[in-house]
Amino acid sequence: MIKMKENMTLPILAIRGMVFFPGMMLQFDITRKKSVLAASEAIAKDRLIFLVSQVHMSENEPVGDDLYKFGVIARVKQVLHHTSEGAKLHVEGLCRGEIVSLVHEDPYLVGNIVKCPVLTYKKSYKSEALIRIIHEKFDQYLRLFKHVPPDVLLGVLQEKDCGRLADYIAANISIDFERKQYILDELRPLKRMQKLIAVLTEEIQILEVENEINQKAQAQIDENQREYFLKEQLRAITSELGEEDNPQQEADEIKSKVLALGLSKVCEEKLLKECDKLYRMPYGSHEASVIRLYLDTCLELPWKKSSKEKLDLKRAQRILDRDHYGMTKVKERFIETLAVRSLAPAQTGQIICLVGPPGVGKTSIARSIAQATGRKYARVSLGGVSDEAEIMGHRKTYVGSMPGRIINAIKQAGVNNPLLLLDEIDKLGTNFKGDPASALLEVLDPEQNSEFTDHYIDMPFDLSQVLFITTANDASRIPGPLYDRMDIIELRSYTLDEKLNIAMKHLVRKQLEKHGIKPSQLKFTKTGMRQLIDGYTREAGVRTLERNIAAICRKVAKLIVTDEEFKSYTVRSDKLEELLGPRKYMKDTVSKEDLVGLVNGLAWTSVGGELLPIEVAVMEGTGKIQLTGSLGDVMKESANAAITCIRTRAADLGISPKFYEKYDIHVHAPEGAVPKDGPSAGTAMATAITSALCGIPVRHEVAMTGEITLQGRVLPIGGLREKSMAAYKNGVKTVLIPADNLPDLAEIDQVVKDNVQFVPIKKIDAALEKALQYMPIPLPQEATVIQAEVVKAPPSGYACDSSQQQRSYQ
Repeated sequence: MIKMKENMTLPILAIRGMVFFPGMMLQFDITRKKSVLAASEAIAKDRLIFLVSQVHMSENEPVGDDLYKFGVIARVKQVLHHTSEGAKLHVEGLCRGEIVSLVHEDPYLVGNIVKCPVLTYKKSYKSEALIRIIHEKFDQYLRLFKHVPPDVLLGVLQEKDCGRLADYIAANISIDFERKQYILDELRPLKRMQKLIAVLTEEIQILEVENEINQKAQAQIDENQREYFLKEQLRAITSELGEEDNPQQEADEIKSKVLALGLSKVCEEKLLKECDKLYRMPYGSHEASVIRLYLDTCLELPWKKSSKEKLDLKRAQRILDRDHYGMTKVKERFIETLAVRSLAPAQTGQIICLVGPPGVGKTSIARSIAQATGRKYARVSLGGVSDEAEIMGHRKTYVGSMPGRIINAIKQAGVNNPLLLLDEIDKLGTNFKGDPASALLEVLDPEQNSEFTDHYIDMPFDLSQVLFITTANDASRIPGPLYDRMDIIELRSYTLDEKLNIAMKHLVRKQLEKHGIKPSQLKFTKTGMRQLIDGYTREAGVRTLERNIAAICRKVAKLIVTDEEFKSYTVRSDKLEELLGPRKYMKDTVSKEDLVGLVNGLAWTSVGGELLPIEVAVMEGTGKIQLTGSLGDVMKESANAAITCIRTRAADLGISPKFYEKYDIHVHAPEGAVPKDGPSAGTAMATAITSALCGIPVRHEVAMTGEITLQGRVLPIGGLREKSMAAYKNGVKTVLIPADNLPDLAEIDQVVKDNVQFVPIKKIDAALEKALQYMPIPLPQEATVIQAEVVKAPPSGYACDSSQQQRSYQ
């Protein structure tokens, strides 16, 4: 048991990262406020202060639990520099001490300190052996750790007391402060020596491993330096022999190429600056490779190189007609563009967006336009692009950086005025990497793209001479600001006649060449091709049609190879099932007789127009309204609006205004598994409901489209061209359309106009007069209840023959 000799109250100075031992002389700086106050208190009194290490170095305001128990009572010998912000102390360790308790922690630490006794020991063989072992271990330590001053070795050899020797060595070796504290905590001299021997043994093992690693690393560095010197000598020899150009010569060559480009002052200065950097780079430097790649990319760009644009309108029209059938609006637009260019060569800002369903030839027409105008063609696919760096490029400081797709396409074209096709612009994505659609705003703005700056090139590049053509399937998915910068041209779905001409003039020839079949070996009849289009494809474009033609070519190719007697094969309508299997799509059928509650509606789909029959049934019930056929919300609202419209004019239609109290109405659109939506079936629903309630048949050769309002007004609709084509294909003779859609008749194909009569209507009453076999008799004003029989028989002697129908239309 250690006896305490003396208690004292001293200011405590917490030190971090080091341990103070008795007998040590040390100078150190203090900056913490508490430490400065504690030192000031010690200087003001007896210059005694208690130095103790803190457990955690990161603690800036240590308290009692953050300090070790054992420390050193020291005397402040000198204050070398003392200000309010800090001081530099020169202290001398007197003896060990232990913190019994803290008197207070603010404004600085003060504690009750017990002066630890200096224990003696009896000199023996054991103590002498410990001294010899510690000398040996310290000698090994010195051989491995070269940073110990020589006077420390002299002090170790002169010291014969075990306790003081252990303190002296522990204070002068480079070990962690936790292990030094481990030595300081031990009061017994011999035990302290044993602990120090264990610490030194562990430190020596660590130093041996460290030196081994350092030697291996140094050997590797020496090998690398040797290899570098050998390479430099080899480079000097090959340069002397003229077998390799040096970086200085390469930089000079690139500089001459830059000057020959005749760039603007800003661009030329930047490239010359990069050449100077390359000139000063050492051989084999990674940064030199980055600069060289950057300069090569910039030199490959067609800064001043242009292709001569061909402005021959007749030649352009001939090429467009040769490659594509139809597409009148698109061809006219580009012929007009050429005409303007011939009158005003400086005209820029030609950014056109082709919007249409898949397979109608948006991409292929762009290639034909490039050929017709004599421009180079380059295509940029934007589908799925979600990183704006794909458009604007990456900074050249990044590893693996490269220019954006726009600059790459220009470099690929090799001229600064190509036709650049931006395909699938409506399918751009957006994520945390940025919005590529916003990055395209500068590209597609004629007022800005003359100074388009790619992040990699980091210099303005003129895109004003580029003819941009973009394609999209859905214009509504193009962002508004981007949509506003483009001239929209809509490509409609092909009609049956257009598909027939495209197949006979283009697709068959293309697939015959692709499959190595001679035109004399495989022929298509027009009826066979028409049946192939009508029964095996249902699409807006011609991709599926081309695949089916390819399938027929493959089967014929097999016959050519396996049948030695094969001469030719003609594809007729009766051979299609043998070649392609049963017919996949049945023709929409129009009822051949006038029926009650059945009206021919017209619908628009992405693959063209379709006939949409609307059926209505009236049954005794409680006034329920049932809507079926996978109807969308808008179409359901249309049905409810049609019912309300009929109720508001029930008396004029010979229906009691209270019919809804005793009868249920069921509205159905066949093909119930196919979702349907939109307001354009409102007029057809109102007509079918009137027919079902009055029992008057609807003319089967009449179809209609139009949105209905509660007051019976017929509002305009979209997709009239596709709907009219569906009516024509299904043998409909008369189509009722909203009066506001009359201007759209200009876009209807002439073959449809020749075979279908379009009747404009403004009110539902006009639709009923044209669609019903006869108009119902209005109820007398005094009638207040619904008649017993809802279904009325047609007037006696009425005959629904074609001649009377024809007269009614006129």
